Amino acid sequence: MKKLNRIIVAVAFMTGGWCSAQSQSNVIEDFKPSSSNQPGKEYPQVNSEGRVRVQISAPEANRVQLDIGAVKYDLKKDTGGVWTGESAPQDEGFHYYQLNIDGASVPDPASLYYYGASRWGSGIEVPAKDQDFYALKNVPHGQIREQLYFSKTNDKMRRCFVYTPPDYDKDMQKRYPVLYLQHGGGEDETGWSAQGKACLIMDNLIAEGKAVPFIIVMDNGSWRMPARDRSVPRGERPAGPWPPKGWADGFMKTLLDDIIPMVDANYRTLADQQHRAMAGLSMGGMQTRIITLANPDVFAYMGMFSGGSISTEDIANAPGFKEKVKLVFISFGSRELENRRSGFGGDPKENTEKLKEAGMNAHFYVSPQTAHEWQTWRRSLYQFAPLLFK
Repeated sequence: MKKLNRIIVAVAFMTGGWCSAQSQSNVIEDFKPSSSNQPGKEYPQVNSEGRVRVQISAPEANRVQLDIGAVKYDLKKDTGGVWTGESAPQDEGFHYYQLNIDGASVPDPASLYYYGASRWGSGIEVPAKDQDFYALKNVPHGQIREQLYFSKTNDKMRRCFVYTPPDYDKDMQKRYPVLYLQHGGGEDETGWSAQGKACLIMDNLIAEGKAVPFIIVMDNGSWRMPARDRSVPRGERPAGPWPPKGWADGFMKTLLDDIIPMVDANYRTLADQQHRAMAGLSMGGMQTRIITLANPDVFAYMGMFSGGSISTEDIANAPGFKEKVKLVFISFGSRELENRRSGFGGDPKENTEKLKEAGMNAHFYVSPQTAHEWQTWRRSLYQFAPLLFK
């Protein structure tokens, strides 16, 4: 994933990947302000190559860098103390970035802020050739509702965001299916609506008649890593399976005992297994795998975006899954598959084909020319949503 820190597919948690780079030569000078800038801000900018150019006034600084895609690029200072510079070409879509000023990593004061890499920071859009499917258009729009609720499981107040489709408040008798859609490691419940453009994707699909209207619930599935074993050197993983056994149990209990009952009680849902789906990206995909395999009587549809895969051995050990689950959807960015790392749980395409051979409705999608990043997951949702509740 071209973030500040790479999220490894196997565990969906952050690792390093730092290096330095000098400013690029032969840059095409057709830069335009990014759509993710704060209102009225000229920088950051993006050009037709996908390079990101930033600018900041820091007269007293000795060194300023742009930190994007796990690479740091030196900026140049003019006589007025304004630093300017750009990155190498970036993949299409959304990217987290930050500035490094004399060794201190800080958000760019000119960009909008997004929650990723376990903190609020800067983000930028590199225009994509296929961005029309998540563009803001003059079509009927749904609502994004902030839902506060008390969790008995956690003994505290929690928050989720709920997308209701465009006609939700018009026909008060109509009930809707529900998709529970999870973020990745280091992100939170704001990710899918802000970085992921999930609500615009759904508005456009519904307007084009490509997807049936349904509710989307986006909650916080973050989990706390176990306390560090001081006998293990810092930065090294402890012995044993990773993620550790039971890592998803807390969110599974919260989802089953708190979130789903709360949503069914407060929204006009079709509150049965046939009208309930779960999906997620990276860590959220791994949670989806664990939760749906363990609860085929709760979810009829499941999707894993860059979060591993499901094998025939998995379904053999999950009574009822093959018979009750109507759809298994697996997706990755093409560059994830080209640069395969451990943790996929076997070949994901091969696993999906074997599910088909076993009689399941299984789909495998590859996002072209993207890695472990939001453009992969936007495209995945765009492919996944039309398959639901039909």
